[in-house]
Amino acid sequence: GRLYSCGFELVEEKYIDEELYFVMRKVKEPGYDSNPTYGPLISLRRYGKDGRMFKVYKLRTMHAYSEYLQDYVYEKYKLQEGGKFKNDFRVTTSGKIFRKFWLDETPMFINLIAGDMKLVGVRPLSKQYFELYSDTLKEKRLKTKPGLIPPFYADMPKTLAEIQASEMAYLEAYQRHPIRTDIEYFFKAFRNILFKGARSK
Repeated sequence: GRLYSCGFELVEEKYIDEELYFVMRKVKEPGYDSNPTYGPLISLRRYGKDGRMFKVYKLRTMHAYSEYLQDYVYEKYKLQEGGKFKNDFRVTTSGKIFRKFWLDETPMFINLIAGDMKLVGVRPLSKQYFELYSDTLKEKRLKTKPGLIPPFYADMPKTLAEIQASEMAYLEAYQRHPIRTDIEYFFKAFRNILFKGARSK
């Protein structure tokens, strides 16, 4: 991750005598954060309303510099059921526990209080993940604030296509009836979390 942040990309990797060796080449100028976070509380740049990038606060669940490996992880492993990156080696052991019980997302209430997010809404996405979406959905996403409780937990989609369809349905309903839509999705998500074991991985 540190090398990717400095503008390198992986050319080849190979295990020799149970040790991993890899070859990197520089392909662009460094793109790292000038103020990286190493402690348990981290801030991640995410898309907000009107395309404004803002910092989402979370508890760390990945190793440092993992953010720069999103393209690499996606290209190598793609997505698993539920839209998360498959075989994501970046997640720490404690991070898996934090994610299971949403402990990592508790600092996002800071974003809620600051007005960057609302209670119910689409997930705030990184630039890499945002680019996987259709242009139509990208445009609709940027018209509203992202939320703490995404429509994912109401619809429980499995594939990226289903996730996009779920978000599109939510956004279209929200445009027509904002308050009613958020209330309905909140209780749908609450029911799935409580009775169907919907969890973040």
